[in-house]
Amino acid sequence: MPSVAPYAFGGFVQEAAFLKDEPVFALADGTLRFPAGGERVVEAHGGGITATFFDAGGDRLLTGGEDGRVVATSSPDLSQEVGSAGRKWIDTVCAGPNGAVGFSTGRKAYVRTTDSKTREIDLPRTAEDLAFAPKGLRLAVARYDGASLFFAGTESPPTQLEWKGAHIGIAFSPDGRFLVTRMQENALHGWRLDDGKHMRMTGYPGKVKSWSWSAKGRFLATSGAPAAILWPFSGKDGPMNKAPLELGTRGNSMVTAVACHPDEDMVAIGYVDGMILAVRFSDSREAVLRREGTSAVTTMAWDRAGRRLAFGTEEGEAGLVDLAG
Repeated sequence: MPSVAPYAFGGFVQEAAFLKDEPVFALADGTLRFPAGGERVVEAHGGGITATFFDAGGDRLLTGGEDGRVVATSSPDLSQEVGSAGRKWIDTVCAGPNGAVGFSTGRKAYVRTTDSKTREIDLPRTAEDLAFAPKGLRLAVARYDGASLFFAGTESPPTQLEWKGAHIGIAFSPDGRFLVTRMQENALHGWRLDDGKHMRMTGYPGKVKSWSWSAKGRFLATSGAPAAILWPFSGKDGPMNKAPLELGTRGNSMVTAVACHPDEDMVAIGYVDGMILAVRFSDSREAVLRREGTSAVTTMAWDRAGRRLAFGTEEGEAGLVDLAG
């Protein structure tokens, strides 16, 4: 069995990530914890952290807080403010190509480019989540009854993608061909962007709170069921009229977090009881990475080499799994 270096933070872990190959954990209390070699604490926000996003391209962790600030952290010694909404809570943060940062509060979204210019976008509805397209400054906004697509560098009107219901999360496929949302109901919705074709992904017994694109974007792994549900996106029609893979089924133990391996067709699956499995796509072979704990797994992240997995839980249990033992 792989070795596990355990940590105890005593509070809800919102995001696990690796910065310059060093694990970091963002806690709801506003702090970032760097536990390797003796814990270092970064007070990122006055008040709680309300939004997080790991910018793999920029090797930085973005956090938004109750203090109205957006902070980019690259190491324990390098945290800087990259956005502000005054006294309003930051609802969402995201990173885009070439160092761009997006964030929102209420019915306003902001795009900050590398030249430190910030564009303010007025929205007809509250932004529930933001995502940049893989190439170019095209910003997608999840909202009630659909999504809006903005070209952030221009004043052109947005493209509106409509579908009834509350859309609370949003992501582009890595190849930029599809846009997918998580819904308040137990479902995903998607659009093929070249023609606006709809994709409905339903059948979940619970809400989808975690998702992860597999290597090369062939599958979208999701939580919200007693197994990880992986929708196929490799064909021109994406998951339309195709059955998903179901991996790591454990009776009635719900999947609460998923993290696809950066190189291999394998996914780490975290459960409500704290267990973590690694499961291979091709033959559903399972390996136990962590046995049950005291609370649900909330976040997981692989390092760049795909050898170590960082995880965190609702009650502050966390750890670093080394597959090499």
